[in-house]
Amino acid sequence: MTYENLDTELVNELLGDGRASLRSLAEDLDVSVTTVSNHLSDLEEEGVIQGYTPIVNYDAAGYDVTAVMQLQVEGNALGEITETLQDHDQMMSVYEVTGDYDIIAIGKFKDTDDMNDQIKALVTDPDIKQSNTSIVLNSVAENEQFELETAADD
Repeated sequence: MTYENLDTELVNELLGDGRASLRSLAEDLDVSVTTVSNHLSDLEEEGVIQGYTPIVNYDAAGYDVTAVMQLQVEGNALGEITETLQDHDQMMSVYEVTGDYDIIAIGKFKDTDDMNDQIKALVTDPDIKQSNTSIVLNSVAENEQFELETAADD
């Protein structure tokens, strides 16, 4: 293994098994444990790797309803609204976007009553000019990750 692609290969190995030991990573990548440890630390410091978390099946945990909210907001309130959404426990993703709406937020809820109550509380902000909420009928792909390309793949 050349060091040229080591960081990319290390990330890709962890995407396959986020609980892999330094030793097993070193064996798979044909480098020393110290090299893996050093590169892993660098990737963490650079923010490429931001943590190691379980992949949760929210449906199995009782959060059966996924809602996609599109919001039009007053321009000066964009930061405040996105922060409020981001701080909400059940918001999975919050995006500032171009187009007819300013924000798209995706949330997980236990049922439609739970969703309705929480969305009503969120969208009563007077800085929200318009909202449109869609309920996901079927999750085809969710929280998917992809392997990074190595320099040879470019």
